Amino acid sequence: MRVLRAADRVATPWKNGGGVTREVLAWPPGARLDGFDWRVSLADVATDGPFSAFPGVDRVLTVIAGDGLVLEIDGRPMRLERFAPLAFPGEAAIMARLASGPIRDLNVMVRRGAWTARVEPWRGNPVPISDGPTLVVLLEEVEDFAPLDVMLINAGETATLDLPAKIRALTVALHAMHPNIR
Repeated sequence: MRVLRAADRVATPWKNGGGVTREVLAWPPGARLDGFDWRVSLADVATDGPFSAFPGVDRVLTVIAGDGLVLEIDGRPMRLERFAPLAFPGEAAIMARLASGPIRDLNVMVRRGAWTARVEPWRGNPVPISDGPTLVVLLEEVEDFAPLDVMLINAGETATLDLPAKIRALTVALHAMHPNIR
């Protein structure tokens, strides 16, 4: 198991000025936005605005701080409440509206046909292990971990985290759809 510290992430401002993104991890390492197989990031959203299109990518968005977000997906409004993951296609036309002030979200993107992703609230030990990487995103401080520190558990590893069962966190399980992809 590897710990990815929140303090080590660099904020990248959006081109439209509406927020910043901090990449948690991407595969392959160093992949740019047009070449990742999967990508997990955190975003601070400060203003309403359109989402960037990612054709051929499936996304799961989870509001982790703030009062929520309304996404108009291909003309259909959907309200995202905190800690309720929403999956949608990356090529959809999306306009985002803040429900009541800035939010922070967890954004998981996977290349369609190669990977799938499942985001769920933390249920305590044992960690739900996928046949791909599993990430545990801490949403509050606990012992030696800061909020937004992430534990990375690789495929084939087993892990029991010594964390209080009621700690607020999310798990991200990534699954390769073909055995030769890892």
